Amino acid sequence: MSRTQQSCNIIELVVDEASGGQRLDSFLASSIPDLSRSRLKQLIEREFVELSGKAVSKPGKRLGAGQAIRVMVPPPEPLELVAEDIPVDIVFEDRHLLVVNKAPGMVVHPGAGHGAGTLVNALLARCSDLSGIGGKMRPGIVHRLDKDTSGLMIVAKTDQAHQGLVAMFRERSILKNYLGLVSGHMPDRSGIIDLPIGRHPAVRVKMSVNASSGRPALTGYEVVRGLGPHQLVKMRLYTGRTHQIRVHMSHAGHPLLGDTVYGGPSLVRLPGGDEMTVPRQMLHSFHLEFRHPVTGEALRMEAPVPEDMQEVMDFLTQHGKGCF
Repeated sequence: MSRTQQSCNIIELVVDEASGGQRLDSFLASSIPDLSRSRLKQLIEREFVELSGKAVSKPGKRLGAGQAIRVMVPPPEPLELVAEDIPVDIVFEDRHLLVVNKAPGMVVHPGAGHGAGTLVNALLARCSDLSGIGGKMRPGIVHRLDKDTSGLMIVAKTDQAHQGLVAMFRERSILKNYLGLVSGHMPDRSGIIDLPIGRHPAVRVKMSVNASSGRPALTGYEVVRGLGPHQLVKMRLYTGRTHQIRVHMSHAGHPLLGDTVYGGPSLVRLPGGDEMTVPRQMLHSFHLEFRHPVTGEALRMEAPVPEDMQEVMDFLTQHGKGCF
């Protein structure tokens, strides 16, 4: 099947003056942070990219200012979704939606390297009519949490709920609060981090604070209490960028404990010499508030800190309880 016969997502760009002479692949990587460099290279080599109306196949093609670029992104290859009897902690459920308390270590939806054992596989066993709500690849999913982030997630069960929730996330009318254990002590008791986030220029699995190609990202924070050399911090997501809290905390010099991707320590030590391994990034979605997208009912939910995070907190509480 040719690329013109496929239902592609079309991205159109114009080369600005400052980007004249730049390589095609480099320009696309900085302009489309949602696609990895390897994915963009593949699209170019398969002639899914047009330059001034003509298909190109060389990633190193030099650009001229004012040239028009058209990128055609084909839909992902469909996966065979299988219902699996996996326990899921349901916090709220009605005929339109449900809210789950996702366990740490659980992937939200199937993808490369994770064809089974995901939250979607578990939900399909519970909600047989979920398939297709919001798309075959991610049925019911309107937002997600990283694999090693625990806590509350909303899942749509009907198209009406899905459309309403998507609009609410776009309008930022859903209150989302997280608890995180950060390395060291924040300089202020509370504040807002307002820095754009985009794909890391060199490491495709990471995001970074990137003023040139990033999208607006806003994170509020408030120190809850000190835990010896570290702190428990409440964070509010005003936007929902990939890895947003992790990137913002790392950029502030206080990465999450256990978040080795963004510089967080995998081991915590007390002054007396005791130490403990941190099993994952210490981030938990503990609080949601929103209006039901169909009934209009005001919903408010909280999920307790999971056992592994509580164990790290208890360990740190042995020293300096209550200090900031």
